[in-house]
Amino acid sequence: MKTRIQSLLMLACGFALGFSGQTNAAKTTKIVIDGSTTVGPIAKAFAGYAMEKNPDVNITVSESGSGNGAKALINGACDIADMSRFMKPNEFEAAVAKGVLPVAHVVAIDGIAIIVHPSNPMAAITLDQIRDIYMGKATNWKQVSGPDKQIVVIGRDTSSGTYETFESLVMRGEKVVSGAENVGSNGQMRQRVQTTDGAIGYVGLGFIDRSVKPLKVDGIAPDMGEVATGRYPIARPLYMFTNGYPKLGTPLHAFVTLYLTPKGQEIIESIGFVPVTRY
Repeated sequence: MKTRIQSLLMLACGFALGFSGQTNAAKTTKIVIDGSTTVGPIAKAFAGYAMEKNPDVNITVSESGSGNGAKALINGACDIADMSRFMKPNEFEAAVAKGVLPVAHVVAIDGIAIIVHPSNPMAAITLDQIRDIYMGKATNWKQVSGPDKQIVVIGRDTSSGTYETFESLVMRGEKVVSGAENVGSNGQMRQRVQTTDGAIGYVGLGFIDRSVKPLKVDGIAPDMGEVATGRYPIARPLYMFTNGYPKLGTPLHAFVTLYLTPKGQEIIESIGFVPVTRY
């Protein structure tokens, strides 16, 4: 798992180097951000810090999903696209066709936690069991060593980067059962699971709290330490994409490189994600 993520980190750096000659010509004090609900908390925390340090900079953060963030960057509707997955080849093609050169900034590493209602006595689950549940093979918790209770499958909409990571690392080409209920964000997923006894769902590490119960996966806990070691099996990089590499010294450059500073790393850890410097 760690090797896979390190490869994505290197790929992202390669794109950044390849487009390093491209800069954002616009010198503006307004920064518009859109995209992933997973990366959203990092962007909001960074925005709060950046605007406190520089009152002349105005930063807005929207959370419409990774796919919509990519579209916004391609269409010139945002300066930064937050994405919890790497940009797809067809998205790159659409961007280049419009004169946009996406550059990836890997701001943190995240684990996707499998969550259930706190009343569920289960403490652990396997990848195979998760796949069986989401395929519809297991419909009662007792089929996966749990209580005699119907499973309520909660998934994410297809524009979500978290959904695509789950599909790749957990489903491995298998289709999610048609009866699964889909929600639009990590926050909605957590809310749905915490109010439904038999529910199962998945969220980024930063969305775990006492209202839901995270399960160990293949014996590994979904926490920052295990993600940092590369042992936790459902993990991925988190990105901020810009159109070209931001001009040095601009507020945009300062924002997308904040993750490299001690303060940025502190913010990332405080939210519950893993700084790239720890991975």
